[in-house]
Amino acid sequence: MNIDMIEAAAKRIEGHARRTPLLTSPFIDKIAGRRVFVKTEALQHTGSFKFRGAWSAVSALEQDALKAGVIAFSSGNHAQGVALAAREYGTSAVIIMPADAPAMKIDNTRALGAEVVLYDRDTEDRDEIGDRLSSERGLTLIKPFDEPLVIAGQGTVGLEIAEQAAELGADANDVLVCCGGGGLTSGIALALEAKAPSLRVRPVEPEHFDDVTRSLAAGEIKRNARTSGSLCDAIITPQPGNVTFPILKRLCGPGLVVPEENCLRAMAVAFSRLKVVLEPGGAVALAAALYHGDQIDGDDVIVVASGGNVDAEVFQMALTKYGQDA
Repeated sequence: MNIDMIEAAAKRIEGHARRTPLLTSPFIDKIAGRRVFVKTEALQHTGSFKFRGAWSAVSALEQDALKAGVIAFSSGNHAQGVALAAREYGTSAVIIMPADAPAMKIDNTRALGAEVVLYDRDTEDRDEIGDRLSSERGLTLIKPFDEPLVIAGQGTVGLEIAEQAAELGADANDVLVCCGGGGLTSGIALALEAKAPSLRVRPVEPEHFDDVTRSLAAGEIKRNARTSGSLCDAIITPQPGNVTFPILKRLCGPGLVVPEENCLRAMAVAFSRLKVVLEPGGAVALAAALYHGDQIDGDDVIVVASGGNVDAEVFQMALTKYGQDA
């Protein structure tokens, strides 16, 4: 993985992915006690940054592989990104999704033309299912984070952050990134290493699913004890990737861990002050900026709001419980 791969992905993505804005709000700054710049990937196609990596991977396929179709596993955001990219390229997509994924994500993936295969994430192995189906049907597997072409696509977020931070005069030290398996986090870290080396990427995770934070502290990959049971489903993975972790270990600062309730509070703030809808997993980085500022360096901070695919009842819960405080 290197900056050349990210810049190549940026050329393939140009004209297809949105250049999402870097937003600010004086109300958010007051809560955080510093200036907060929010990279709103919730406004990306399919509602998350995942479209970038999906397009990067699908657009790089040889014609024979493209004609045969693709397969992916995802709790919903990568699923929708791959489904849309495959549809735009006129090929088929099979998506393996946990049965407990938000209904909206499952429905949207099907609506984009993909075949959805559901599995029990506590008793079944999605990697095994993906390997079996890709072999049986001759499909190309596009992994959600541990795939260089996907990481390269996610790294285009970092290219944009470097440009936008310079344009807006963001004097930040830390870039907080919602982190699951590390595809987005490692891609952004690689891009910033080349384009804005003064910016330090820091992964942010929900409580009880902090495998990256613990892995960075230990210097080796650590697994989560649980693989389900969080509202932050978008960023719940068993452990960091074998491709992503060496990048995270080399380039990232210490991880941050936030309680689920602060993710809901951050969702309410984003809606009230930015008019942006976030899902819990897409709000963990903003939650860290708002409520864990003592662990952040600098007068400014950049936050990646990574996704907004939230079921109505969860979004309503966030607004009902915390909207009055936003």
